Amino acid sequence: MPPKPQRQLHPLPKGLVELYGLLAVLFVLVPEWMAGGALAGLREGREGSDLPMTARAWRRVPELRLASMPLAELRLLARQLRVWGYAGLNREQLTGRLLGKIRARGAKALW
Repeated sequence: MPPKPQRQLHPLPKGLVELYGLLAVLFVLVPEWMAGGALAGLREGREGSDLPMTARAWRRVPELRLASMPLAELRLLARQLRVWGYAGLNREQLTGRLLGKIRARGAKALW
């Protein structure tokens, strides 16, 4: 079988390459720069923390507390609450079992 002839690529003219570069700057970099400036302007008028006040809800709602924990912490909590078979559970299953245990003991089980 004879080898296929290779197609030759024709180089683009230098002016066209520069035009594509200018379009890339206009369509990608300029909107990002404008968005960054708008976000910085929004932050300047605010006082206090950048994050909303969620500490009270985070302490009150066990689902939020469990969702913020890494898996290792969830497993440690399961060990402390004596959840049987926690080592073989994935994150969703472990969270469900922990929520059941916490609700059975009351919300004080997290502290």
